Amino acid sequence: ALALAFYLAKTTEAEEVFVPVLNINRAELPLRGDNVFFLQKINIPESLLIFRDEIDLHALHQAGRLTLVLVDHHVLPKSDAALEEAVVEVLDHRPIEQKHCPPCHVCVELVGSCATLVTERILQGAPEILDGQTAALLHGTIILDCVNMDVKVGKATPKDSKYVEKLEALFPDLPKRNDIFDSLQKAKFDVSGLTTEQMLRKDQKTIFRQGTKVAISAIYMDLEAFLQRSGLIADLHAFCQAHSCDVLVTMTIFFNTHNEPVRQLAIFCPHAALRMTICGVLERSHSPSLKLTPAPSAHPHLQAYLQGNTQISRKKLLPLLQEALSAYFESMRIPSGQPDTEGVCREQADKELDRAGNSLFPGLSQDEEEPPLPPTPMNSLVDECPLDQGLPKLSAEAIFEKCSQISQSQSTTASM
Repeated sequence: ALALAFYLAKTTEAEEVFVPVLNINRAELPLRGDNVFFLQKINIPESLLIFRDEIDLHALHQAGRLTLVLVDHHVLPKSDAALEEAVVEVLDHRPIEQKHCPPCHVCVELVGSCATLVTERILQGAPEILDGQTAALLHGTIILDCVNMDVKVGKATPKDSKYVEKLEALFPDLPKRNDIFDSLQKAKFDVSGLTTEQMLRKDQKTIFRQGTKVAISAIYMDLEAFLQRSGLIADLHAFCQAHSCDVLVTMTIFFNTHNEPVRQLAIFCPHAALRMTICGVLERSHSPSLKLTPAPSAHPHLQAYLQGNTQISRKKLLPLLQEALSAYFESMRIPSGQPDTEGVCREQADKELDRAGNSLFPGLSQDEEEPPLPPTPMNSLVDECPLDQGLPKLSAEAIFEKCSQISQSQSTTASM
């Protein structure tokens, strides 16, 4: 998306101002450790970027001054339904959802990385504008998205490989593939410096049943270290209150000295009956069996476990949690209400990742290698994601001042 905005600004003769918008709130950028690391590495200052909460797209659209190009996604939330008529192009690499795709020019090809399609656009349309900074941005993104072009994982298509090789031929000084992949992968899973609330939001799924909401978060650290965080219980209470959660399930994941995944579970729920029901279902489950061993917990509202079966990811845990909610409501003799709905923001993305092949790490599923937060620009942008919240105003003068700064900078920029 950064490179596409650069390309459009360099090749479009019409008197249009290309305003790059990162489709997340500025406060959510730290949740994307790989993005923060990479932007810094290739000298793109965060101060030059415009985030979604800093611009009122609806006001611009009502004033007749907005056109949108969607990059790496093609589904808008209901809160942005009015913006659909402003979408003039879609560039994506995910299976198209015909019911939700805007009626405009759509370029969709099922490659491993959307950056591959942008690279193709640039090299076919105006290869002379490509500089080392833009090439590095595209090169690193494709390598990360395609898991270092590993044929065993199977995410890289022949087109992905083709354009990585073309970039390397044009810019021999690009970092070695292993080096850039290892550094980006490390940054993606690095949670140091994040608050507890940020760690919980970084990789979160949500399920609902009869008004009860369960959040399931992946935490990339040892459970003991997580439980020893200062003010943890207060933070968990605050998280549940802020996100209207009745139950918070955390699955901690780290790798031992043999590079094998270790999984642990913690169930936080102030409601004793609900917590005991969930724990009972998880403990007794045989299909699948989690092989849980209770771990010490100093708080009565939190039950911790060591998970012996490391093959059970959060995705496989979801049906067990639904079963636990059913058991709870049955025990309370609450009549069935509305049909169950799963608020899993990554449902479509998980399906795509399942098709991708084997996991990068033994026992670590693809849905955990691709943390979903911030939830955009995911194809599964749906209701109840952060973008459904109201947006602060940004004056036209501030927008054009920002654009002026960007146009004067040699930095590449991001495009929505």
